Parts: sequence; C-alpha cells; structure tokens
Amino acid sequence: MEARNETKPPQWAAHFLSWYCKPELLEDLQGDLNEYFERNIKSKGKRRAKLIYVIDVFKFFRLYTIRKPELVNQLINWIMLGSYIKTSGRNIVRNKLFSAINIVGLSVSMSVGLLMIGTLMDTYSYDKFHKNHARIFRVISQYSYLGNKDDDFNATTSLRAAKVIKETFPVVEEVAILHRGFDGDFQVGDKTIPLHGYWSNESLFKIFSFDLLQGNPASALKEPFSVVLTEKSAKKLFGDANSLGKTIILNKDREYTVTGIIEDVPQFSHLKFDLLASLSGREITEKDNSNEMAWDNIWSSWAYVLMPADANLTSFQDNLDALSKKEDPSVKNTKIKLALQPMDEIMTGKNLSNQGSPIIGGTLLWIFGGLSFIVLLSACFNYTNLSVARSLRRAREVGVRKVIGAMKRQVIGQFVVEAVIISLLSLIAAFVIFLFLRPYFLMIHSDLQERLLLELTPALVGLFILFAIFIGVAAGFFPAIFFSQINAIQVLKNNVTVKAFRKVTLRKALIVFQYSISIMLITGALIFYKQYKHFLAFDLGYSTENILNIRLQGNKAELLKKELSELMDVKQMSTSALITSVGNMEGTTMINPNNPEDSTDVRFNIVDENYVPLHEHHLLAGRNFFPKPDSAKESEVIINQQVLKRFNIAKQDPVKALDEIVKIDGKDLRIIGVMKDFQYGRANNKSGEKIVLRYSKEADYLNVKILSNDLPATYDKIKTIWKKIDPVHEFEAKFYDDEIQQAFSGLSASIKLAGSLAFLAICIASLGLLGMVVFTTETRLKEISIRKVMGASEGKLIYLLGRGFFVLLGVATTISLPITYLFFNELLFPKIVNHAPLNLTDGVLGVLGIMAIAAIMIGSQTLKVARTNPAEVLKAE
Repeated sequence: MEARNETKPPQWAAHFLSWYCKPELLEDLQGDLNEYFERNIKSKGKRRAKLIYVIDVFKFFRLYTIRKPELVNQLINWIMLGSYIKTSGRNIVRNKLFSAINIVGLSVSMSVGLLMIGTLMDTYSYDKFHKNHARIFRVISQYSYLGNKDDDFNATTSLRAAKVIKETFPVVEEVAILHRGFDGDFQVGDKTIPLHGYWSNESLFKIFSFDLLQGNPASALKEPFSVVLTEKSAKKLFGDANSLGKTIILNKDREYTVTGIIEDVPQFSHLKFDLLASLSGREITEKDNSNEMAWDNIWSSWAYVLMPADANLTSFQDNLDALSKKEDPSVKNTKIKLALQPMDEIMTGKNLSNQGSPIIGGTLLWIFGGLSFIVLLSACFNYTNLSVARSLRRAREVGVRKVIGAMKRQVIGQFVVEAVIISLLSLIAAFVIFLFLRPYFLMIHSDLQERLLLELTPALVGLFILFAIFIGVAAGFFPAIFFSQINAIQVLKNNVTVKAFRKVTLRKALIVFQYSISIMLITGALIFYKQYKHFLAFDLGYSTENILNIRLQGNKAELLKKELSELMDVKQMSTSALITSVGNMEGTTMINPNNPEDSTDVRFNIVDENYVPLHEHHLLAGRNFFPKPDSAKESEVIINQQVLKRFNIAKQDPVKALDEIVKIDGKDLRIIGVMKDFQYGRANNKSGEKIVLRYSKEADYLNVKILSNDLPATYDKIKTIWKKIDPVHEFEAKFYDDEIQQAFSGLSASIKLAGSLAFLAICIASLGLLGMVVFTTETRLKEISIRKVMGASEGKLIYLLGRGFFVLLGVATTISLPITYLFFNELLFPKIVNHAPLNLTDGVLGVLGIMAIAAIMIGSQTLKVARTNPAEVLKAE
C-alpha cells in the first residue's frame, strides 16, 4: 500500500505566522487557515491553495494579532520597576518614623549578618589555595586503653601508621608526614633567632601547593639534616643575602643545610610554620628511641594522604580498620582506631585534640550563625509588623491600584521592591557599622585575630549586596502577600481596617516571639556570665594568689632564681614542668603495686622541693620532697587520694600508704606523701583525677611568689632581669589568676558575643514596640480624647493604652523563662561538670531589664497622647 502523499502549507509562511501572531490567537488562526488550505487543494489545486494561504497570512498581519516585541515588554517592565521605585520612595518619605525604625533595625541586624558573611567567607577560604585540596585527607586517631577510649579523635597519628599506609596502601597517591618538635634557637654567626617548625618528608611538596622559590621540591626534604625556610625566616637569619646552601645551627648543637626557600605560608592555611626539616634527619637522631615508631605513640605526628578523585572512602576505612586490628596486639591493653578527615573540613569541623594550631570550629559557626539569624529575623518581623499595622492607609492605596487594573503580581512587586529599597538603604548604614565593629569583633578572642581578616574584597562586597536584596525580599514577602489578597471593592466601600487575625493577631504573635527570643538571649547570657565567674572563683584546692609563672624557654632555673632572689618583693620560688588548672595536661601509666596486671592512666607534674609549700598544697600524710643533686635518680613520688582509692593502697589509709612502692614509667617509686585532691584540669573539667607529683630539677616554668603593693612595677623589674639573662627570647610570664582567666577566654568570648547580640535583639524588638505603640496611640487618639472629655484620668488612660503591650510581655516571659530553664538544666548543664546551680534571680534580672526598657517606650508615648488637648483633636468632628 502506497504511503499517503500529504500536501502542507508553505513552511516559511507558517513560521512567519507563528512569529508575529499573539500566542492566545495563534492556535485558532492556524486551525482556520489549515482548514481553508485543505478545501482549496480539493477545489482549486495545490499551487493556488498555497498562494491563497500566503495571502491570508499577510492579510491577518494586523495590530490586534501582532504580539508585543520582547523589547517592548522589557521596556514596560523597566517602566513598571521605575514606577515601583518612585512610589516606594514616596511612601518611605511620607512615613518617616516607621521608615526610620525599619532602616535602623535592619541596618543594625544586617551589620551582624555582614560580620557573619565575612567570617564564613574567611573560614571557608582556608586551604583552598592547595591545588588538590578536595583530595587531601588527614589521618586521625582515637586512643583506647583497657576499654576506656577517648571521647574525641586526635588530629595526630603515629609515625608507624603513616609509614605503613605509605608503603602498603596502593590506592594512596602520596603521604606527607609532619612531626612536631623542630623548634628552638637557630644561629647564624652571631645572630640567634627562635623559630617554630616541623620535621617533614619529601612528599609534602607533592601534596601541598606551597610555592618553592629556590631549590628542588623533589629533593629539598630528602637528605638528612636539610631544611627549607620561609621567605620571612630566611630574611631574619640571613638578611638580603642568598641563603640557599648555607648552614644554620639549632640550639648550639647540630648544623642543618638550607636546601630550599618557600613563599611565606598564606594566611588561610591551617598549617603554620617558619621552617621545615627533613624527617630522615630525625630518623638518625632518634634511632635509639624505641618509642619513636611505637604503634600507640599517636601524640606528635600528623599524616596527610592524597587520594584519587574517585577513591572509595568506605573501602579505605575498612583497610584502616584492618590495619588497626593487625597492629593493636603490639601494644598491651591498647587499641587505636584510625579514620580520615577531609582537609576542607578541618577549620569548620570538630575541635580535635592536638590540632597543632587553633581552628574556628563548626560549633562556634553554628552558634554565631544561629544568633545572627535570630537578630535578622527580629528586624524582619519589625518590618512585617509595622507594614501590616499600617494596613488601613495602604489598603486604600492597593484598592485604588486594583481598580485601575493592577494584578496581584504587580501589587506583590510593589511591596517587595519597597522592602528591597529599605534593605539597600539599610545596607549603607550596616556597612558603616560593620567597619566600626570589625576590629572589636576580632578582639573578642585571640584566635579570631589570628584566624580571620574580614578584609573587603569585590566578592565580599557582592555578597553583601546580594544579602541585602535577600533580606529585603524576605522582609517584604509576607506584607506583599497580605496586601495582594485585599478585596478592592470592600476596602473602598467600607472605611474600616482590613480584617485579619481578629482574635490572636499576627502582630501580637510577632511581638511575643520577638520578646521571647530577647528574654531567652539575655537570660542565657546572664547565666553564662554567672558560670564564668563561678569557674574563675572555683576552689582549686591550692593557692594561686600573686604567683607569677615564667616560661624558662631553655634557660636554667637556678640562674634566674639567683637574680630574682635579690628582689625584696620575691618571697618564694619553685619550678614545674607545667601549669595546672589552665588546660595543660601530662599523663602516664601507673601499675598497681598489689597487682602487676592492673594499671591506669594518671596525671602528673614534675616539680622541685619548693612547689608544694609555695602553692600551699595540703599533705594528709608524709612529707615533701627533699633537695637532691641534678644527677640523682628519680626514686620518690607524692600521690593524691584518688590514687589510693583506685588501687586501694593500704586500704586507702594515707599514713599506712607511706613507703609503698608503685611503678610509673617502668620506675619503682616510693610513696613519701599523700596530698589532698586538687583540680588538675580547668575548673570545668572533671574532678577526681588521679594525680602524682614527681621530682626533678629540670623544668619548663619558674613559679615566683610575690608580695608587693605594686605588682606591675615588680613585674617590670623581673622583665628587666630576664632581658639581661636572655636577650634573645621575649619575656613570657603571666600571673596565675590571669592564666586561669585566659583558660576561659573562649567562654568569655561567647558571653561577649551572646550578650552583644542579645542587646541588639532587645533594641530591635524595642524599636518595633515603639513603632507599634506610636501607631496604636495615633489610631486611638479620638477615642482617648472622648474618654478624657468624659472624665478619664491620665493614669487610667496610660493604663488603658499600655495594658495590652504589658500583657504581651508577660506572655513572652511565661513562654521564654521555662524554655530557658529546661535548656540549661536538662540539656546543657548535665554535660558541664562543676557548674553553678541555677536560681530565680538569673531569669528575673533579664526580664526586669527588658520590662524597664519597654516601660520607657510605652510610657513616653502613652503619656504624650494622654496629655493631648481633646479640643484640638475633636474640633473638626
């Protein structure tokens, strides 16, 4: 059967018709022309049918069928946008008070948002300069002893793990290893400079994109005792001279050859160093150290692996687990779990132990982001509230617009554009506030100063503008939808306010929400401040008053002691390996004297014979250390009550426990004293640590007890003596109480941040409340005048006008205080040890402060209206 040969109209004519005809007419017109075309083929033939079709297409090319050109549509849209902007500008100028409230509220809240955007941009810029940053992972470790595993992973891992991964995991392209400890005084001629660095292998330059300015990246860290300097370090040591191939001496002991110069480490790098030394050199110096390659020595090395782009990370984790299972038996009672952490998540992830350098952390970003969002939300609610409150005046405007042909989308566009204009005006003020607040924000905590820049870049400014537009759209969306639903006939017919949410109005709900958030924020800030003061005043179990802790930095304590002993204000001196109760910790293993199979981790400090009396530790039994020569072997130990309890030594009798032998670090030590328990870690760390004091003349700190009426002057005298003994190193000394305060600097920074944002939230909510009070008093002015004529007193009128607002504040208090109490008492405080208990005053103070501010806002406006002359108001009625 032959295929049917259909004749179609000329295609160019059909396309021309589709191009010029309005879409709503095209389908009908095409159908009619095609129908006539079919008839003409039968009656007049193909050629004449096609000619008639072409003539008809041109005949219908008329004004009513021609679609508007896209250029015309765009022109109309621009004209409409110009109209929106002009109308919005008039409304902003006409309603100066409400516009000012919205602009001030949005600008203050947006300045916080700008700080948040800058912080996020800086934080997420970290390590992005590395070419393969998305494929670099850090190997992290979790330590478990006798089934008790650490709560968190460590950022470090063992050298053994790193080398086994490099040698036996074929999927890994490269493994870079960094080991802490390449620090000290570096000498070139007569010049001595203290620098900080790492031991590293040659794979470092294959993984990381640190630019090597001089030297060969493939071999710069290959040969033993070779070193790579940053530009800044090279300039410190050699000035402007070429340093490549020259030698430097570390701690007057060993020479290292400069084999490379790299650009200074970028600001946005989580790795910070002044120089790098070849790991092969450390392998020579530590060849007799059996612990160097131990599987459980996970505290000093960082390992980074470069993975293929399509690597199966789940399969790789299985391989790590298999490695742990194979190596764990090499260390008794110990298990090490390995895992991968993407390098891109280091700055924003959990704060692991042994980070090596401070991070921002995801927790801080979430808290700051959440608080910033709440402040922005409050300002947006102000805009919504005041816009809906003015519904009477704006409703008539919208009604007229709809009568003359405005569609819903045009009404929505009008109000969204108005909100965006206000938001952009607020951005100008917010930007000024941002520039003012930026240095104070960075000063909240030293880590922020070290990690963030908040520098203005074109990308950051662009984000600010987009942020302002987004806030404008978000703030104006609900009012736009609200007004677009208005019935034009009903609004123009009846001189009444638009009915919306008669019982529990949206405006009331927003006020309650704003003040509930404000009360929760200020109450939370006050509770945190109370905890902060509680931790600073916490009874540590020993004295810290007027003790200056001086970091020795390799100097001999006896030399400094001799010089300081000549000062009248210096009363006592001792030495120690670390400063307790500020977060520093050292641990080791202690074996039960009654059961060699039983052991536990204990905290320790290495001290001299003056440490216990200087800090006023209380000995329950026994004696303090006696002075011993430097060459004396360690043979004695002082333990605390928790050690007695853990091993049940002498049935926990301090007196009978004396002269018992315990094994620590493989050494048999005799118990010469039992001291009362004290707080080894920070005040918010767990109490009841098992602690021992060990004796040695070698120390890292000199503890100086000062009795002076002028502590700063005495401090300066000690600093002068230090400079005479050691002109190379900066004087690093802090009073004990100041160190404890610094140990809680993170909590202090959080309190400052939360308190500032709480204050801003209260100010914004109060501005919104002021606007609502002004609007309410204006709309009820005639009612108040009539009541005054009828004999109502000023006091009664103030009560009548302010009662509703105080009821809303009471509702907000009723909602917020129980939520705050439950959050702290049930969710947060169970995770914080040694916290101060909650009491009623913690919440009442914040509420009273907010009530006082609200009373001023409400009272000032209601009193003004109550004192208005009713004759002036009613004379035209």
